[in-house]
Amino acid sequence: MLKGDGGRVNPVIGKFERFVRLSPAEHQAIEALAGLPTHRVPARQDLVREGDRPTSVFVILDGWACRWKSLADGRRQILSLLLPGDFCDLHGFLYQEMDHSLGALSRVRAVEIPRQAFARLLASSERINQAMWWSELTSAAIQREWTINLGQRSAFERIAHLLCETFTRLDAIGLTRDGSCEFPLVQQDLADATGLTAVHVNRTLQELRRRGLIRLAERRATILDRPALEELAEFDAAYLYLEVRRR
Repeated sequence: MLKGDGGRVNPVIGKFERFVRLSPAEHQAIEALAGLPTHRVPARQDLVREGDRPTSVFVILDGWACRWKSLADGRRQILSLLLPGDFCDLHGFLYQEMDHSLGALSRVRAVEIPRQAFARLLASSERINQAMWWSELTSAAIQREWTINLGQRSAFERIAHLLCETFTRLDAIGLTRDGSCEFPLVQQDLADATGLTAVHVNRTLQELRRRGLIRLAERRATILDRPALEELAEFDAAYLYLEVRRR
């Protein structure tokens, strides 16, 4: 079975069933990915590098990864976070070469799906196709929010919004507990994701702690007052399309 560490439900199935109701046969089609090559990537190493020629699609099963680019002087921008169940560029194999890198933020386990196997999966079910489209639409909506973060939100709003979004995404796939979740990001990661300096991130986190909104300790984040944090961030989860199947 293509499960997460600790025997969790397949994160791809968990994510797709936010959008469509899958049949047992469709579950089996996704579970068949278990026979494909699996990569275990240590934290702070890359799964794919900018300039590589992609021939497959990666799916995150466990851990946190990110898309990132850097400038010649080493300055880095984290473009998006990749969580369990996320496909890393659904159509990445169409690129002549990768225009960004995929890096592990924590220890990552990922399945590599060759182009032919990916095509077979899409051809096997219209509902799997629909779930893929919804997944892509959600990724595009998240990217728009990140653009707003960089362009318009204050430092407090940027950090608060990123925390709310990430916690909500993890909660949707059953990876939160009692208001707490894994959180492997260090302050420099937050700086690279929000366009702030590490010093500014540190001051912002201290103020969020002082207000009693969050607690960060031992690679975990705890949201102490979720309504207040969401109000500060002006966070509305509608763009994550969590209620698609219900509608």
